[in-house]
Amino acid sequence: MKKLMFILIVFQLISCSGTAQKADKTKEKTYRVSKTKAEWKEVLTSEQFYILRQAGTERPFSSPLNKIYKPGTFYCAGCNTPLYESEHKFDSGTGWPSFDRAIEGSVDKDVDYKLGYARSELLCSTCGGHLGHVFNDGPRETTGMRHCINGDALVFEPKKTENE
Repeated sequence: MKKLMFILIVFQLISCSGTAQKADKTKEKTYRVSKTKAEWKEVLTSEQFYILRQAGTERPFSSPLNKIYKPGTFYCAGCNTPLYESEHKFDSGTGWPSFDRAIEGSVDKDVDYKLGYARSELLCSTCGGHLGHVFNDGPRETTGMRHCINGDALVFEPKKTENE
C-alpha cells in the first residue's frame, strides 16, 4: 500500500504543470513596419540584418558610433525611428554605445533567454528590430540604467545648427 501511495504521489508531482512558465505565443506584438526576410535583406547591410533581424551582437569597440558624443539623435537603422538622444549617451567602457534612457515610447522590452538566463532585450517599437539589452548598472546620478546598444542597429544624425 505504501508503494502504491508513493507511486501516486510521484505521478501527481510529475504531472503537475505550472502555467507561469508557459509562454503565451498568442500575444505577439504586431509592428507598424513589417517586412519579409527578403525585403529586410534588400534595405539593410549584412551586419544590420544580423543585428536587427537575427538578434546578433557586434564585436565590442567595433562601432564608430561608440565614441560619438556630439549633439544629435540616434535612429533605428531599420525604420528610421528616433531612439536615443546623444545627451543621454555615456561611456560605459563596455565597447558598445550606451545610453541611460531611450526617447519615450521608442523602445520595447522583451525577455531574452539566449544565454541560458533571463536578460531584458531592447527592440525598436516601430519595426521590432533587436537593438541590444538593458542593465541596471548605468549612471546612478541619472536613471541607473544602461541601454547597451549595437552600433549597427543605429544611424546617427547630428543636430543641425542655426547656420544650416
